[in-house]
Amino acid sequence: MTTRLKLRIYGDPCLRRPARAVLAVGPAEKLLIREMIPAMYAFDGTGLAANQVGIEEKIFVADIGEGPFAVINPEIIRVSEKKTVLEEGCLSLPGIHVKVKRPADIRVRYLSERNELIEAELTGIPAKVFQHEIDHLNGCLIIDHASKAAMDSFAEKLSAGLVPARKKEKVRA
Repeated sequence: MTTRLKLRIYGDPCLRRPARAVLAVGPAEKLLIREMIPAMYAFDGTGLAANQVGIEEKIFVADIGEGPFAVINPEIIRVSEKKTVLEEGCLSLPGIHVKVKRPADIRVRYLSERNELIEAELTGIPAKVFQHEIDHLNGCLIIDHASKAAMDSFAEKLSAGLVPARKKEKVRA
């Protein structure tokens, strides 16, 4: 599967800038979503944030096993006290894997691509994917969750421009 969208890799300033809120989901946003879904599959991802393809809008797409969906202007409105740790990878950081501690359960609010306001309780992998993608939209990467020791082990890859081949892992978004 090919895509005209270009995946942004660590070092691209777009990945560190917080995305802008979408005022309404119109034809341009729907077209972007229609382009992002096949791009996510072409990049072998579970999720893809718009800023990972150079679009600084609060949109992400994901497929957690039940088919692709789009999320616009997501916000986490409640988090559980219980935390879980899961090794995460990132399309924009190929070859880097970080054990990330996140709330096990979250409540989110977002717009669907039909401009419907949705609130949902998420747990497990869906909660992790939402948190990972929301981090992207806020300019945060998985390495920001890494310990100093882990960062030291990534230093060479990060300074070299991250060119190693990607491997499939549990969660890559």
